[in-house]
Amino acid sequence: MLSTLLTILFVLSNVEAAPDAAGAKGGGGGDITKFGAKPGADSTQALTNAWKEACAAAGSGVVTVPKGTFITGPVTMAGPCKGEMTFNLEGTLQAPVKMATPGWISFDHVDKLKITGSGTLDGQGQEAWNCAKKETTCKSPTINLRLDYINNGLVEGITSLNSKNFHMNVISGSNITFQKVTITAHAESPKINGIHVARSKGVTITDVNIGTGGDCVSVGDGTSDLKVINAKCGPSHGISIGSLGLYPNEQHVTGVTVQGCTLSKSKYGVRIKSWADKYASEASGVKFSDITMDNVENPIIIDMMYCPSGGCNTKGPSKVKLSDISFKGIKGTTPTIDGILLNCMPGSCTNIALADIDLKFTGTKGPAKANCTNIKPTLTGTVNPAGC
Repeated sequence: MLSTLLTILFVLSNVEAAPDAAGAKGGGGGDITKFGAKPGADSTQALTNAWKEACAAAGSGVVTVPKGTFITGPVTMAGPCKGEMTFNLEGTLQAPVKMATPGWISFDHVDKLKITGSGTLDGQGQEAWNCAKKETTCKSPTINLRLDYINNGLVEGITSLNSKNFHMNVISGSNITFQKVTITAHAESPKINGIHVARSKGVTITDVNIGTGGDCVSVGDGTSDLKVINAKCGPSHGISIGSLGLYPNEQHVTGVTVQGCTLSKSKYGVRIKSWADKYASEASGVKFSDITMDNVENPIIIDMMYCPSGGCNTKGPSKVKLSDISFKGIKGTTPTIDGILLNCMPGSCTNIALADIDLKFTGTKGPAKANCTNIKPTLTGTVNPAGC
């Protein structure tokens, strides 16, 4: 009997602890239903508790939203955490119709973060859009996915639907990749940008599909080493740097590559915009290349007199400087006369290049032309429309 008991104790002492619901031995977190979340019910606290447990546990932590629709108010999933974190979105998180906070699903100060899955963030933004269209006093709308101070991150596979404000916002991050992400909102959703990046380094956006009422990708001050590769955009307001010079003490935008993208039925194509009479800012080392325009109204734009609400001093001199900007291998169709519009302030644009441009005019009053103000770009190969 004694020998049998000793054998049992020996076996038990050598059995490894089974991984918990987080998928990591000794880790925390796991499926949010483990914390009381139920489809169709308010799961805010369950999501909060799941993150807190996973973040505090040793080893890798995982928070999983399973199949089904879960309602949640604003949640901030903050670090630093004790290990790598994965937020696995397989179901749908649905926001309240009325909500006015800077971010809905927010991650803050997390290193080594993965946001993956085939699920959806449904911002239910239609009411917020309607308020903005009426130009009444509206509460500040909410961003679907907010990433603040995230280092070494991956966002893959998920869908952002009908955000009240920007769909995804990256501030003060580094080494973050977005891939195979889908972003969807009505073309009339006002100024609802897809992915906004500012004061961040080493962000890569690749193989995404974005259709919304604002910029497909927007680039704010302090962005460096940004790559936008093989993005499909439309409808949208294009891929835009700026607007620059709106705020004091803006940081330099440098090292932006936009390559192999397709823009369809968009109001703008690739664009740099800045305010004429505001503050100092700078962008340099920007390359737009191998881009297809499908019925894009204004395919190539530099607009240094950006003033959407009017009342600006557009006579300058501008405090914004643009240098080392190239547009190469941009082809496709446009229904508007201004196929190329480079509108610089005196002395503000240097080393601007156009190469191998072929934009065919599809409108009734044409042909398309290139308009250049206060700039003489370097031309290489065929540049159609001509005029600069």
